[in-house]
Amino acid sequence: MPTICRFYDAYADGNRVILFLEIEGVPVSDTSLVSNNCDAWYIGALASNLVPLRNHSESTGADPSIEDASAGAGGGATVGTAARLITMLAVPGIGPVLGVGWLAAILGGVAAGGVTGGLLGALTNAGINEECAHVLVEGVRRGGTLVAARAAKEDVPRIEPLMNCRAVNLEERSELYRKAGWLAFDPKAPPYTADQVRCERALHGR
Repeated sequence: MPTICRFYDAYADGNRVILFLEIEGVPVSDTSLVSNNCDAWYIGALASNLVPLRNHSESTGADPSIEDASAGAGGGATVGTAARLITMLAVPGIGPVLGVGWLAAILGGVAAGGVTGGLLGALTNAGINEECAHVLVEGVRRGGTLVAARAAKEDVPRIEPLMNCRAVNLEERSELYRKAGWLAFDPKAPPYTADQVRCERALHGR
């Protein structure tokens, strides 16, 4: 079963995609989200700390019927991950993250000493190209959000457009990182500080 991954600068965008996927019938067990929490934007299961869905009148580039459905299902003020088990983890090289779904379960196993490889290993083991996986994990390290979905091969053409909504262009982001001297994700590197994460998000307008 192929795994589709996309990276988002804003948690709200990744979370919105999770809701789109659930509305489209993708099983909850096949969707996952990992988001940087170094600046402690999420401090617990409190509604005030969850990023609400944007009003469906805002432009997102998604199919209008999906926009309407997401607004109806979410009531305009809830999030796709709110009704699911949220796991808080400390990931080597990344720091504190908020995790939901199967990737969070794998990272929980890493934290417990059950498996090795961290987020990078989880992605490559799921079939993600290693070069892309390095950029995805580095993006999370710098404050972003990763969404992963497992789908049957015949469903990929239907699911990819949903996940492309507001997704970061990995080739462009990789080039930007490399121009600053980055080569690959290093799990031994110190995690970004809260101030560094805020600066990185501001750099990309999030």
